[in-house]
Amino acid sequence: MFGSLGLPELLILLAIVVLIFGVNKLPKLGKGLGEGIRNFKDSVRSEEKPPADEKEEGAAKDASDA
Repeated sequence: MFGSLGLPELLILLAIVVLIFGVNKLPKLGKGLGEGIRNFKDSVRSEEKPPADEKEEGAAKDASDA
């Protein structure tokens, strides 16, 4: 997808972004984007593994049933 974008195209895109948002807002946009990506990764990881509380509750129920 991005393989066809060369350096001139990327520089043009960067210039357009700077014109639209301004130099002062670029760090805020980058920070917000980074936090969003981090939150997304954390939510994906938490769905893969059940929280520790659920594991302990399951073990406690199994022990009480026995």
